[in-house]
Amino acid sequence: MKRLPIPPEVTGDEIDPDVRQELMSLPKGLAEEVARNLVMVAQLIDEEPDKAYEYSRIALRLASRVAAVREAAGFAAYATQKYSEALAEFRAARRMSGGVELWPVMADCERGMGRPERALAMAGEPEVQKLDKAGQVEMRLVAAGARRDMDQLDAAIVTLQSPELASGAVHPWTARLRYAYADALLAAGRESEARDWFAKALEADKDGVTDASDRLAELDGVEFVDAFDDSDDEGVEGVEGVEGAIDEDDDEDDVDGGVELRDGDIDDEIDEIDEIDEVDDIEDRDVR
Repeated sequence: MKRLPIPPEVTGDEIDPDVRQELMSLPKGLAEEVARNLVMVAQLIDEEPDKAYEYSRIALRLASRVAAVREAAGFAAYATQKYSEALAEFRAARRMSGGVELWPVMADCERGMGRPERALAMAGEPEVQKLDKAGQVEMRLVAAGARRDMDQLDAAIVTLQSPELASGAVHPWTARLRYAYADALLAAGRESEARDWFAKALEADKDGVTDASDRLAELDGVEFVDAFDDSDDEGVEGVEGVEGAIDEDDDEDDVDGGVELRDGDIDDEIDEIDEIDEVDDIEDRDVR
């Protein structure tokens, strides 16, 4: 089996204790190798999902009977928009672990495969009631997205209206919930309300998980300027030409002179109701 390079500083000890516990069913050397590949998946999945996917396939070939490995492989496939493959891995992980935590992302895979109606069906399944608060909010986001996929914009807006949306408390999912609501309002032509909710999303988005600041700026008519675009380069070349001409004049005519150059000021103003599909226990079929 072909291996991928792993930096020596990646020991495998970085993985979650619960995952390490699952890997204890493997021989020690194998467990360490799988752990190191899982660490690489976690480190790369956001910025380099294709590479993360490659590491996940190695871990999968080494330990396909470990639920955490199937889950990691599912998320890596999901990040690269391989939704059928991701759903198959999530189903396998769920069968092994017996948990319901993956229900929302499984429903979103249905959306990714162009089956929003199945995602909505999943939103009505008993598994939703077993989710924690974060999982239920995630399910609501998926359901609202499915409604929008089906051109049911008003229903999507209603789906997002919830005690969690109205609450002033900030949780890890708050920014994304407010952002999704603002985006739906804007799509419905309710620009003033949308602006208010983009502002609320930005207020809760301490980690920059959304682009609420950009969306808010767009609504406010702020244009962003690239300080290093081609027009700036042309301007620099023009200035250099002027300076060169002046230098030549100075040399030829012995005339003292100067050109005061000013840099132009650049202003940078920065500023998904239930969902869930009937998911059969399809053992070996590969099913935003």
